[in-house]
Amino acid sequence: MCTLLGNKAPTEEEWVEKGLDKYGVIAVSNGPGRDAAQVEKVDHATATKMLKVLGDIGAVGPSLGSFSVSAPLLEALCSEFSEELTKKEGKFDTDPHFWMPLTLPEEDYIQLMDQKGVSSDDARAHHVRMAKMKKAFEQGGNLKNMGLFGAVDVGDHACWWDYGQLKLYSANNHKFLDTDENSDLLRKFFGVTGHQMNSTVGEACQVDEKSYLSSCKVKMGDIKESILAGVEAIDVNADGAIIVNCTARKIVAGKNSILYNLIDDSEEGIVAASGDVIVSVTEESGEMMELRSKHSICGGKAWKDKVAGNHMSFEEVMVKNFGANVSKIESKRQELFKRTSSSFGQI
Repeated sequence: MCTLLGNKAPTEEEWVEKGLDKYGVIAVSNGPGRDAAQVEKVDHATATKMLKVLGDIGAVGPSLGSFSVSAPLLEALCSEFSEELTKKEGKFDTDPHFWMPLTLPEEDYIQLMDQKGVSSDDARAHHVRMAKMKKAFEQGGNLKNMGLFGAVDVGDHACWWDYGQLKLYSANNHKFLDTDENSDLLRKFFGVTGHQMNSTVGEACQVDEKSYLSSCKVKMGDIKESILAGVEAIDVNADGAIIVNCTARKIVAGKNSILYNLIDDSEEGIVAASGDVIVSVTEESGEMMELRSKHSICGGKAWKDKVAGNHMSFEEVMVKNFGANVSKIESKRQELFKRTSSSFGQI
């Protein structure tokens, strides 16, 4: 599923303007079969070179990450990767490991995977493996009535909200405050029927008519143009902020700040300046590590760097928690949240 942008391939300027270098991109040919191919997060020049396999490109647009497969193709994939499935070993992602090797020439695929840190030998071996599966699938008569890979275009005016990038997470959550049709649909999708839902707000807390609160308990403070969900605090002063699953005696959050999963029992509480991003990563033991960033920092470019005073890079945090038991962690986090919140007395 994708949203194709117009009826011709975008120029280099349009590619940058639409942010296509940040997405998996699907291209569709002008040919009668409307063949399609996919590349992931590349610049205009790289995409143009790799998508020559399609011939005359008719339209290009970002993949929405939603797809369906036929029963025969699912059976073929299960058969091909039966060893990994049985052993429950290894990790494959649909875009780089399935769709791209199935739709791109070998050398182009190797070049693209090199940009992701995959050796040419490993990339070549995987492409050969998928090409062999593809040939057997085709020889089995499975492509007589349909193509191997096709695009389902939802149109360039369809509503979709991407939360995969920090700037988009912020922008799309702030849409709750808007009054246009897109924002109305967003609120309907998330079941938002009022500005304060399942929340207790004290008389000493001023909340403007634009803010949205869900499952919150706040005794005093001043909340303006902010989105709060699952927040329990004695005093909250928020202006243009997003605060999710946080508890503290006091929370101060400036414009465009984002606070997520923070549990704080200190007297000074949580303080976030304008543009600050502060999140907590909880381990199975209950130990919590605070990670910081800023709106001005691109997490993708700084993936391997230690930024904003952090002791670990984002990549190091991911690797450390790769095999973590998410259900156990969430149970422990909820326990810590309730214990800390209840220590503040009646909110």
